[in-house]
Amino acid sequence: MADKRDYYEVLGVDKNADDAALKKAYRVLAKKYHPDTNPGDKEAEAKFKEASEAYAVLSDPEKRRQYDQFGHAAFEGGGGPGAGGFSFDFGDMGDIFGDMFGDLFGTGRSRRPNNGPQRGANITTRVRIKFEEAVFGCEKEVDITLKEECTTCHGTGAKPGTDPITCTKCGGKGQVVYTQQSLFGMVRNVQTCPDCSGKGKIVKEKCPDCYGTGYKSVRKKIQVTIPAGIDNGQCVRIRGKGEPGTNGGERGDLLVEVAVSAHVTFKRQGFDLYSRAPMSFAQAAIGGDVKISTIDGDVLFNIKPGTQTETKIRLKGKGVPTLRNKNVRGDHFVTLYIQVPEHLTSEQKDLIVKLDDISGETLSTGKEKTKNEKTKKKGFMDKLKDSLN
Repeated sequence: MADKRDYYEVLGVDKNADDAALKKAYRVLAKKYHPDTNPGDKEAEAKFKEASEAYAVLSDPEKRRQYDQFGHAAFEGGGGPGAGGFSFDFGDMGDIFGDMFGDLFGTGRSRRPNNGPQRGANITTRVRIKFEEAVFGCEKEVDITLKEECTTCHGTGAKPGTDPITCTKCGGKGQVVYTQQSLFGMVRNVQTCPDCSGKGKIVKEKCPDCYGTGYKSVRKKIQVTIPAGIDNGQCVRIRGKGEPGTNGGERGDLLVEVAVSAHVTFKRQGFDLYSRAPMSFAQAAIGGDVKISTIDGDVLFNIKPGTQTETKIRLKGKGVPTLRNKNVRGDHFVTLYIQVPEHLTSEQKDLIVKLDDISGETLSTGKEKTKNEKTKKKGFMDKLKDSLN
């Protein structure tokens, strides 16, 4: 025993360390020196064994008391921890190894009895709605298949007049314990019972209606409230409408994914809306009211004289309601553009030409302009073409 290091020194903690500090210190060492992460490294294997031995003693209140009083000599009579005559209960270490290596190596073991109440799984379905319905909210009905308790056996899975029996292999616990010799001595390994699959009970005579499952699949129509402001791909959760739980566990939830159809006029970014609106030559030149389509309906917006095409305006509070507060809405951004008529009468063409000539005047004498003078200033049509380009 003289060559053994002090257990507190091995774990790197002081003698007043509590259980949490011991477990934390051991986790660090176990992860660092575990044989699975250090294959073939004898030194790492020895350090891992040393740390495991130290933790096995110090994590046990009675063994720790003996060690604090007598040191390593407290275990000489029993051969010392891990020496064959001394048996460890690695139940707490199983929790540590499962937490550390379960995801890495896929070897995590069930650490808690799984024959207790288990929550049911969630169910996912999809519903398509219009753009306006997403903005203002709506009510939809979905048709799904749900598992309901069998009315014949009332969820037991057993034939009427019979009852499930307690599993003889696990004694109704849902888990079995295997003890085996290992590098550290005798190790207890807890696993799910293979006979009852962790339920603790076995159905000998199955219900003829549900075939021993305890449930029957039924089609149901569920009313779904779609909140105002929901966006494409988001889900509505309806609690308690998913798969049934086991052993008295609560049902899972129903997740309704919302698919929002595109709109021919409006585009959405977050809670803001974007669109384009036309204005005529006269409106752009002299100003006036322009009719703009919004998600709430048409509104009139007064533009200033000389408004150029591609001018952007902002309509505050005309966007999409927020999910947290439907009274708080985003904004609507509108890009104005001059709408050029495709078909003109001869009279309309003459008026536009006259307007172009008038807008091109550079002299106030009333005399006829020369060819060079006409080129000094662009006419209305030239300006319009430039703005459109």
